[in-house]
Amino acid sequence: MTNRNIEYSSDGFGIRPAIKKIRASRRGRLAIGILIFYVFLAVFGDFIANDKPFYAKRDGQHEFPILKSYFVNLGMAKFDSKVFTIGWKNLEYEKVLWPPIPYLSTNLDLKNDQFVSPFGPQDVPSWKQWHWMGTDQLGRDVAAGIISGARSALLVGLIAMGIAAFIGILLGAVAGFFGDDRLRFSFPSIVLILLTFGLSIFWTFNIHNFLQLQHSGSFVKLLLGFVLILLLTSFAYLLSNWMDNKLNLNKNFKIPLDLIIMRIIEIINSIPGLLLLVALLAIFAEPSIYTIMIIIGCIAWTGIARYMRGELIKIRNLSYIEATEAMGFNAFRILMKHAIPNALGPVAIAIAFGMAGAILTEATLSFIGIGGGADQVTWGSLINEARKNISAWWIAIIPGIMIFLVITCFNILGESFSGLLGKEVD
Repeated sequence: MTNRNIEYSSDGFGIRPAIKKIRASRRGRLAIGILIFYVFLAVFGDFIANDKPFYAKRDGQHEFPILKSYFVNLGMAKFDSKVFTIGWKNLEYEKVLWPPIPYLSTNLDLKNDQFVSPFGPQDVPSWKQWHWMGTDQLGRDVAAGIISGARSALLVGLIAMGIAAFIGILLGAVAGFFGDDRLRFSFPSIVLILLTFGLSIFWTFNIHNFLQLQHSGSFVKLLLGFVLILLLTSFAYLLSNWMDNKLNLNKNFKIPLDLIIMRIIEIINSIPGLLLLVALLAIFAEPSIYTIMIIIGCIAWTGIARYMRGELIKIRNLSYIEATEAMGFNAFRILMKHAIPNALGPVAIAIAFGMAGAILTEATLSFIGIGGGADQVTWGSLINEARKNISAWWIAIIPGIMIFLVITCFNILGESFSGLLGKEVD
């Protein structure tokens, strides 16, 4: 059993072999470099494009407005009233240091509205206020929008695929490991689980009333509902398992988990993804970018689940799993500690390709004007602006290149992982 695990992790699908293979190819190194650049834009975007200065000295006081804004957003500090009445750019400074792009993605430059080209004439006080990638119809800086879009794209990819990976790994693992006849319960336990699951669904749709969250966003309500269903269902499973063992109840009822989960996957896959996503978004009165992330994650797990199911069907009959069962370990411990860790290779492939799909889906929704708020600037919303003026090439080409590059990079990583999976040692 030990040799099997060591051999699988060192010669099979692991982090070190993946890094070596990616670094060995030119396009792999290029993909990693581009993704690092995107992460840099997303993490440090506030210090690259902002209408507040890095450093300012006024009235003899030293300030770091961008850093202070984080504490202001958390309610731990306040800006003085002059900032709101006069504006940062109209204050008198003894010394000041501005970011390379002195604009936020939502700032309106009314002197340079109606699609100002990056190479055309611009009405700016100096070259420091130049719009290096032009502006859109409202006078918003395209470069600042590109940076804001990078943050939105990576957040969508990470959060959406994180949710999809969690759901897909869990459901795929239980479907493959337990199959249709390995999970048994007594009749009272089945009744308990079904009642708890039904109550969790009811409380999910009414959680805003119970917790007085009427003024909270859809994202908070959806996240709390998801956690509530997970916790209550898990509690019901553990309680029913304890009750069956404590009371020595006959476990005569088989739960066909594999059949149920595969039918759910087929139903979800039978509906066009974009159509299903738009229908689910229509449920929320004020959908946001975070709502899109959760919904994409909740419908993008099917591929991961099918990969996990296939791996678990193969792994559950191996000798080291049979050895752990003979030692008396319970099924949950075997599944979580021994089976799932050795079946995560295909999941990395699905997540890499899924990240690209999630980013493209979000861009598509933004392009057609569904999902994010009106003040949320993304790559898709920038391309949508180009439809109002087909001669404003910079609004279509630059965000399009950004989308193309990030999707290509994740596809390259997925292909690299696929090649490593073929070398897995049995």
